[in-house]
Amino acid sequence: MISEKYQSLFSHTPDVIVTSPGRINLIGEHLDYNGGWVLPAAIDKKITFAIGKRADNALHLYSMDYENLEIVPLSNIVSSAQSWVNYLLGVVEQFQKEQPLSSGFNLVFGGDVPLGAGLSSSAAVEAGLAFAINELFDLKKPRMELVKLAQRAENQFVGVQCGIMDMFASMMGQAGKVMRLDCRSLEFQYFPFDFKDIKIVLCDSDVKHSLADGQYNIRRKQCEEGVSILQKYDPSVSTLRDVPLSFLKKHRDEMPLLVFQRCQYIVKEIARVEAACKDLERHDLAAFGQKMFETHLGLSHYYEVSCPELDFLVKRAKKNEAVFGSRMMGGGFGGCTINLVKTAAIPQFIEDMKTAYFKKFKIDLKTYVVTISNGTTRLDA
Repeated sequence: MISEKYQSLFSHTPDVIVTSPGRINLIGEHLDYNGGWVLPAAIDKKITFAIGKRADNALHLYSMDYENLEIVPLSNIVSSAQSWVNYLLGVVEQFQKEQPLSSGFNLVFGGDVPLGAGLSSSAAVEAGLAFAINELFDLKKPRMELVKLAQRAENQFVGVQCGIMDMFASMMGQAGKVMRLDCRSLEFQYFPFDFKDIKIVLCDSDVKHSLADGQYNIRRKQCEEGVSILQKYDPSVSTLRDVPLSFLKKHRDEMPLLVFQRCQYIVKEIARVEAACKDLERHDLAAFGQKMFETHLGLSHYYEVSCPELDFLVKRAKKNEAVFGSRMMGGGFGGCTINLVKTAAIPQFIEDMKTAYFKKFKIDLKTYVVTISNGTTRLDA
């Protein structure tokens, strides 16, 4: 469908076709900008890009989701009133800073990564376009360099001071495996997630979040404030990863209460991820799932990035014996919960969640059973 739309708009076939997936994160939320570890994976919800070179220096960008064509001169990359365009322009700007493109291009993109659901549709767009441009112009940038470029695009152009996890997961995913990423060193390790009788079910609260509205950046600044206070007592502290819980508690009275609570969640979550990876190595899904519930409690009560709808979904899931773990996922303030559910019980689980959610909020609950998949891929090669 993407390729056909490209041909109908531009009267020739695309030069390159790329798919870029959304992502889940099993545990380790808000740790990427605090120097911790995260445990993401790419999923089988993807955005497809059809791209081809132009003879001039214009960008012709078409969104299937918005049914909208934007035309931008390559020589004048400035923020657009259309928010979806900025995720693309931010990537182009980064290429222009490093190695200006030899021409403009035509682009059609769209897919089935739900928007605003916390599955990082924005990172899938940024990682996918970075990969597509790299292929189209044969720039030979390594994947990890493209990950960093996509992150800079969101930080500098879109204005969200996100960490690197989302772009990394979208670009580097492998089918059937989660990735433990050290967000400080960018070293990573694949862990098999091969529980045959368990599947990942996402429950979409249908509460739309926008991290660009400032709450994400506020949390980041609160963590940085905590670090700056602790550095007075130990100059070697560079991020909250360097902070033992006992050291944090020792200096709690020097911090505003909210700053302490934010830092306490992060320090505990960093320890949880380390322990959770050992649970996976032992195939102890019950212990792993319990840590997911603990993460949600921390995100809701101490980091305060949840909402009543997400809290309700996790509480309801916890009552279900077929659920090993549940928590809100993503930046917060809406989006999805991620649930580890026994495969045989999934239809009943979904029915129960839909019924309870509609009764409480009068919202039809969307659910997605997702499979861990490969990362950004060229389809036409």
